[in-house]
Parts: sequence; structure tokens; C-alpha cells
Amino acid sequence: METIIDKSLEELFEEKIANEIRIEPKDWMPDQYRKTLVRQISQHAHSEIVGMLPEGNWITRAPSLKRKAILLSKVQDEAGHGLYLYSAAETLGTSRDQMINDLHSGKAKYSSIFNYPTLSWADIGAIGWLVDGAAIMNQVPLIRTSYGPYARAMVRVCKEESFHQRQGFEIMMTLCNGAPAQKKMAQEAFNRWWWPTLMMFGPKDEESPNTEQSMRWKIKRFTNDELRQRFVDMMVPQAEFLGLTVPDKDLKWNEVKNGYDYGDVDWEEFWNVVKGNGPCNKDRINTRVKAHEEGAWVREAAMAHAEKRARREAEKQVA
Repeated sequence: METIIDKSLEELFEEKIANEIRIEPKDWMPDQYRKTLVRQISQHAHSEIVGMLPEGNWITRAPSLKRKAILLSKVQDEAGHGLYLYSAAETLGTSRDQMINDLHSGKAKYSSIFNYPTLSWADIGAIGWLVDGAAIMNQVPLIRTSYGPYARAMVRVCKEESFHQRQGFEIMMTLCNGAPAQKKMAQEAFNRWWWPTLMMFGPKDEESPNTEQSMRWKIKRFTNDELRQRFVDMMVPQAEFLGLTVPDKDLKWNEVKNGYDYGDVDWEEFWNVVKGNGPCNKDRINTRVKAHEEGAWVREAAMAHAEKRARREAEKQVA
């Protein structure tokens, strides 16, 4: 009898996926679907939180008060994105404490891009232009992902990321139209961030263990390689507009596929960073752990305040 019930539930789930009906938290779903979503959404949330660090490093060193205010606002946005996504993951039965513990222990991953240092102000422009541009390319399709809370969270995230991308492009344009030293700084930042940004989309399709199943369940709408190609095709004209040279000697237009051919990504470097051996892996995690430990009193105070308020409300109802 249990087998028949399980089969009918699975068939209903598959019908919803096929008919573009979103899966909601109270709906039945396969365990693997739930695990895949927890992995992807929590990894996405971790990336937003860790992603605050490379830019937060420049808030006090931004070249003007206006730049400081804009960068501070952007970093705050990233924190908000992380909170939306942690909340979405919690609807799948996991806890925020568990997700954060997995991040701090090294069990959970986050985007490899955030394990690179920001060496100059131009790096902040390159991150906004390239990294947030790649994030938009990856995240806009997630507005149509099959899991409802994740899709709805992505609507606001994508709107805010579009502002971040424009901010980064504006920084790069200002530098490229400035003094020769500023143009040189912009080109050097572009050189540093181009290839790690291409790695952001994940391993090539034949080496990605989760892509095929995620595509079938419509968690993802495009493969890693499809998104990477779209990104290259979008960014090369923007680089040309800025007067920057793409650091890829193999880059050329392909009339047949109506897109750019580009050189080989250094996958050895990618996997080395993913395994924790990038330039800033240890610093990023140590910084997050330190912030979490030093912020314990804030969480405790907030909980005490919430409990006190709940008691007052309960007392009012009794009276």
C-alpha cells in the first residue's frame, strides 16, 4: 500500500514540474530534490554573505564620501540577499544554525570567485561589472525555478543585482576615461577577474555532477556552459566600449554559432580554489567565524527581547 501511495505522490510531483507548477514547502517532493535545493540555496546564501568581504574591505578606502555610501549600501544589499536565501532554505526543513555551521566547518561551499583578493579600487568596479554581471546571468533564470520560495526570493535579488552591475560598470568607465594610470589600473583589474568570473558558472557540463538532474527538475534552466557562453557574448562588447582588452588570446567571433569562441578555462585552478586552496579561502572563513562569534551577544539580546515581547503580548491577552 505504501509503495502505491509513494508512486502516486511522485507522479503528481513530476506532473507539476512538467506543467510549470511551482513546488511549495508543504508539497510532497523527492528527498533528492529537497537535498539538491538545500545544497544550492544554502551555497547561494553563503556566497552572498562571504561576498560582502572583498568589497567591505574597501568601504573605508573608497575615493570619496559618495563612493563610500554607495559601496556601503551595496554590501548591505548582499547581506539582505543572504538572509532571503537562508529563509528560503529553511522552508525545506534545514536550520540556519546548521547551514552556518556547515559553512564555518568547510563542509558547505560558496562561489569560488570570493576567494580572490581586491588589490585596488578598480577591483571593486570589476566585481560589480563582471561578478555581479555573471550573477545576473545565472540568477535571472532562477526566477522561473521550480521551487516557489527560491523563485520569489530571486525577484528582489535580481533587481538589486542589476543596480550593482551598473555601479561597477560606472566605476570602470570613470577609470577608463581618466588618467593613463587609472586606465591601466582598470585593465589590470579586468585581467585579474576575467577568468575567475568565467569559473563562477561552475565546472564544464560533462564534469558537473548535479546539472543534469537539476535541469530535469527545472531547478536550473540552463547548463553551466550555456550560461558561460551567454556571459562572454554579453561582456566582450562592453569591454570594447570601455576600451579594455579581453585577456584571452584565443577570443574570436564565430559566425557559425553567432557567438564568441574563447580560450580554455584553467580548471585545475578552479578545483584548487573549490578545495580550499585559493588565495583567500582561509581568510574568508576565519573572518566569518570571528564575526559570528563576536556577534553572539547581539543574537542573544535579540532573542531575549523577542521572548520578553512575546510574554508581554501573552499577558495582555490573558488580562
